[in-house]
Amino acid sequence: MTDNRRVLLIVGLMLSLFLASMESTVIATAMPTIVSELGGLDRYSWAFSIYLLTSTTTVPVFGKLSDVYGRTAIYLSAMGLFLLGSLLCGLAQTMNQLIAFRGVQGIGAGGLLPLTFIIIGDSFTVAERTRVQGFFSSVWGVSSIVGPLLGGFLVDVVSWPWVFFVNLVPGGLAALVVWSVLRGGRRAVDRPRVDYAGAVLLTGGLVALLLGLFALGTPVGWTLVGGALLLFFGLVFVERRAPDPIVPIELFRDRLFTVACLHGVLAGCAVFGSTAFVPLFVQASAGTSATVAGATLTPMLLAWVGTSIVSSRLLLRVNYRSLALSGMVLLTVGSLLLWRLTRAGDQAGLVVSTALMGSGMGLSIPAFLIAVQSSVKRTVLGSATSMLQFARSIGGTVGVSIMGVVLSARLAGALAAAKLDPAAVTLDRLLDPTQDGLSASDAALRGALIEAMGGVFLIALVAAAAGLVATMLAPGGHVTQLAPPEAGKADGGPQAAPAHAVDDTLPAHH
Repeated sequence: MTDNRRVLLIVGLMLSLFLASMESTVIATAMPTIVSELGGLDRYSWAFSIYLLTSTTTVPVFGKLSDVYGRTAIYLSAMGLFLLGSLLCGLAQTMNQLIAFRGVQGIGAGGLLPLTFIIIGDSFTVAERTRVQGFFSSVWGVSSIVGPLLGGFLVDVVSWPWVFFVNLVPGGLAALVVWSVLRGGRRAVDRPRVDYAGAVLLTGGLVALLLGLFALGTPVGWTLVGGALLLFFGLVFVERRAPDPIVPIELFRDRLFTVACLHGVLAGCAVFGSTAFVPLFVQASAGTSATVAGATLTPMLLAWVGTSIVSSRLLLRVNYRSLALSGMVLLTVGSLLLWRLTRAGDQAGLVVSTALMGSGMGLSIPAFLIAVQSSVKRTVLGSATSMLQFARSIGGTVGVSIMGVVLSARLAGALAAAKLDPAAVTLDRLLDPTQDGLSASDAALRGALIEAMGGVFLIALVAAAAGLVATMLAPGGHVTQLAPPEAGKADGGPQAAPAHAVDDTLPAHH
């Protein structure tokens, strides 16, 4: 492949990843305006939740489908759904329509997110992946910063539908670029039967689990969680007998893959859970504006971007387990400092703690991603990559849900101890940066909120520490020494991948 074609592929994939990841944050600054025009304040949170729900549950499904039908076809299908959902969201006339169309958009994003990394794993050698994966990992941080700023700008300067319409042109260009580079590869001649039963059980179990987590602490929530566990037991039973399972159970027999998934769940819980509550903590405890409070996450995101690039380049020289362990040590120390901030009240220390947490993710995620991609068979590369992505997403969802329940319970207890009625208090005055002073009740509310946040960030610390312990269980080695089982044949040459796994692999490197 020529250098120009490689650059085009990287640009197209990075743009795809940027659009899909940005859509989870760009809507935040537009939602107040959207609700004022469409109504439906009682369904406000569902505009966020439905995107998270559909984009998370479809990740492993798209990964497996790409193994069966090829990367290009599934990538273009995912981009088509994402752009269709974006168009419909901009045309929505009611809040219910917007929620439904956000679900369509999320389904498309659930394909774009893993397929970006799957195609990179297919198309580049290990040495090349170590140079480019850091840039792709950093897209998450950049999109988290740009998303809210772009959303606010479009609402103020144009109108809220352009928060969604803005995806159409760059998304179409990204699809055209990726298709033009990947076209012409070999086509499948023998495609296995799709594991529809596994797909239904997996999707149903994930939907029930996420809905249950959103309502955790209520009878409905616990019922949904119990139902999800039953569906997952059924999934394991079906997948062990399926000829081509959508979740290859044998992957979890590999220690590296299992530890990488466990790391994704625990690190995702610590980091993504914390980032959902840090702005509230800063705004409520220090009386800053929403913009200033949101900016406290910038050190984390910038550190994540920088260390992702460094980590990927170091992988050719350093043991990937050492990099991952270094990252988890930084993440655990950052979580510890964040937890202590709620006890010491050191606002300036947020910069250090969040930067350490971002650095930890930047060091550990590329290390595990590239190591896993270098060690699994090509026939399950899509499933393996999407499962790692899914592990981080589900970890973040679980973290936010559990932390929300803990925050509510501890806040209610602290308010009761201060002889305040939890149903009668409001955060409005506490979140207003123009207030010169606080009443006695507002001051008590601030103290109760800071105390409750201690429990939230303690969960992040426990998850980070557990992630560090899990990472210690990973096997050591260099990514250049890893090889998929199919590569070590007696004739000394690589085994040809099955037809269904190579329908859009790129030409040999020159």
